[in-house]
Amino acid sequence: MKRFMTECMVKVGSNPDHAQQLADLLTYADQRGHYSHGVNRLHIYVRDVKVNATTGDGTPKILKQKGCTAWVDGQNLLGVVVGNFCTDLAIKLAKEHGVGWVVANGSNHFGAAGYYSTRCAAEGLVGMSFTNASPTTFPTRAGEKGIGNNPLSFIAEGENGDGFALDMACSTVAYGKVEVERRLGHKTIPNSWGVDSNGHETTDPEAVVNGGGLTPLGGHEATGGYKGSGIAMMVEIICGVLGGAAIGKNIRNWQNTTVIANLGQCFVAVDPECFADGFHHRLQKFIDETRGLKPADPKLPVLVAGDPERAFIKKSQENGGLVYPSTYVGNLNDLANELGIKPCHFDKIH
Repeated sequence: MKRFMTECMVKVGSNPDHAQQLADLLTYADQRGHYSHGVNRLHIYVRDVKVNATTGDGTPKILKQKGCTAWVDGQNLLGVVVGNFCTDLAIKLAKEHGVGWVVANGSNHFGAAGYYSTRCAAEGLVGMSFTNASPTTFPTRAGEKGIGNNPLSFIAEGENGDGFALDMACSTVAYGKVEVERRLGHKTIPNSWGVDSNGHETTDPEAVVNGGGLTPLGGHEATGGYKGSGIAMMVEIICGVLGGAAIGKNIRNWQNTTVIANLGQCFVAVDPECFADGFHHRLQKFIDETRGLKPADPKLPVLVAGDPERAFIKKSQENGGLVYPSTYVGNLNDLANELGIKPCHFDKIH
């Protein structure tokens, strides 16, 4: 799959190293079962580079650096290239100062937020990442889209490869999940996932994708949607406002290629050794105690953030490779034919 992704991107003009970085990012998501942020997104990156909406080659530029902070111009490169550059810088600053806080503008869709925080956690640090996004979400009480789903992640390692891995959007679900349901041919989605063009709740994925949008985390105002709106605005402030990027409803619409995205993103790395001793051990104890709580339903054990992803990684390993819905095969073959490259090989198709 990495070979396929890399060849697709190089064919349309990506620097080979940039293409490889994107392949690593997308397979990271697919290995964890987050299909909405994996190869499902490949055709969008291919198109953006092909039509020059995203720049295929170059290097992000540090605009300012002071103490443990830095401000970066992403130079309109692939979001993963900007994200990796900023994450590397945040890790370096954290090891020097205890904290690294890097904000970028001029970026593009950077995929799964957890990818960057995971890289920080692998260095023994606490990692956080945030991004603003195309306006797909109707803030509480709004009858129009006004903000992105603005994902964020917080990841820290415990012991023996375990840890806490939060990766979430500030909408009830990521936009890509609605797209996946639609691509799979499902006619309905759960309540509170989305609204129609007037801001009224709908279970029709077509209504959400065609003129509608997402609900903020919590859904309606009565069930806490205003909290999701508030968190999304917080992310907007530390990414778009702080970074001097496009903001809120002024960000280009999703999949629009006639305007530069100019997304704002924030990457934070924290050295836990600057604080109380034994962070990783105490975190592991907290995780274990939480999992050990008596479940409300004996068939559904208590989980912590990252457990579903760990289970899917295990499933991938047991199957000897990445596992995809069979409906993806045709779409990937179509892309291969369009670009004139060797298609993916699937061992089993059900």
